Amino acid sequence: MPGIPRKAAIALAASASIALLATACTGQADAGASDDASKETTLNFWHAWSAPAEVKAVKDLVAGFEKTHPGIHVNVVGNMTDDKINQALRTGGGKAPDVISSFTTNSVGKFCSSGALVDLDPFFEKSGIDPEKTFPKAMNEYTQFEGNRCAVPLLGDAYGLYYNKTAFEKAGITSPPKTWSEFEKVAKKLTIPQGNTYKQLGFMPNYHGWETTTEHYLGQFSPTYFDQDGKSNVGKDPAFEKAFTMQKKLVDALGGYRKLETYRSGLGDEWGPKHPFHTGQVAMQLDGEWRLGMALDTKPEFEIGVAPLPVPDDQADQYGKGYITGTIAGVAATSTKQNAAWELVKYMTTDTDAVVNFSNAIHNVPSTLAAPKSPNLKYDPRFKTFLEIAADPNSTTAPASVNGGVYLTTIQEFGYDYESGKATDLKAGLKKTAEQIDTDIAQAK
Repeated sequence: MPGIPRKAAIALAASASIALLATACTGQADAGASDDASKETTLNFWHAWSAPAEVKAVKDLVAGFEKTHPGIHVNVVGNMTDDKINQALRTGGGKAPDVISSFTTNSVGKFCSSGALVDLDPFFEKSGIDPEKTFPKAMNEYTQFEGNRCAVPLLGDAYGLYYNKTAFEKAGITSPPKTWSEFEKVAKKLTIPQGNTYKQLGFMPNYHGWETTTEHYLGQFSPTYFDQDGKSNVGKDPAFEKAFTMQKKLVDALGGYRKLETYRSGLGDEWGPKHPFHTGQVAMQLDGEWRLGMALDTKPEFEIGVAPLPVPDDQADQYGKGYITGTIAGVAATSTKQNAAWELVKYMTTDTDAVVNFSNAIHNVPSTLAAPKSPNLKYDPRFKTFLEIAADPNSTTAPASVNGGVYLTTIQEFGYDYESGKATDLKAGLKKTAEQIDTDIAQAK
């Protein structure tokens, strides 16, 4: 499932290690797109999917394109990591990709600033497609950097709240919480102690938990990560202090960091059938849309409910928003077939039937505003929650940076220190975190 390789830890590690072109083509359409897309040609398309069902879905997607574009043949290469893609984009040549797809949205800043992928705005204009009217707001944001739209969304992930309906009923809870203050009360009510541990934990709030990363929490607070000058806003925007304070309060309310970590260490892993939400050991779970299918496959002994994540009490009118990320696609600057490559990218990412069929096969959120309205989109009724989160104009994402997701790693590292009590001065810690982010970005330029 494409959600699996995109989990935060892997995405951040991948983005931190990216080494893109030091000197690259400018990637401008008027400079490199001189090929005639109506003439017979063969494209190389590199993607990251590896599971058999995913690989088949990609082949079916490409087959649909070749049927509508009989003169363009596509050589599909799967299971390609960002490191392999970056190396190929650097060297170019006949076997290098003309079109790439990456799970790592954190790489967009690198891809755009280095010129490894071409700016797609001229192609959109030539095709008469308005990206702002085609893609959800958050997806539009994470596919560009400093005015360069070098990527386009290809399915997405939306984060929401899974809850054990059976546990809710036993505790007398009639509906999922909408604000974080309500959430804390519900999480405590759902927690059943057992000696020095838990028979059932209402929610695992720790940053080392399953998808409970700093950026996923922060998404509900709508933070501004960088100011107009590109400097880190972590020490200035109150959203960061509020998010860290809320999470720490939750940790303390549910037993404290040490007790929670001890309990977590004995639970199942994120991707196995013994995930603690599947087993009922944790009653609520912050997670992406793919969790529904994975949980249902384990045939849990309770009914699963799905809702948006809570929002801060002073943002109650924005309940329904969530954190958005996803797969991206782009055209290689080293490609000599950029017009033909654009035809493939345009088909995969803007053709409603293509997007719908791919979403049905991969079980990720469709990445256009039109696709969710298609009668051909098939999904469990609970999946609709994620479609609505993705389309919500208040939903957020983490902005692109010149050094990828390094700044997110820095924030997360401080989160570990703060929740554990190693760091006690929140304001000072956030200020120091911002300074480190600015230093890292300056060194990357």
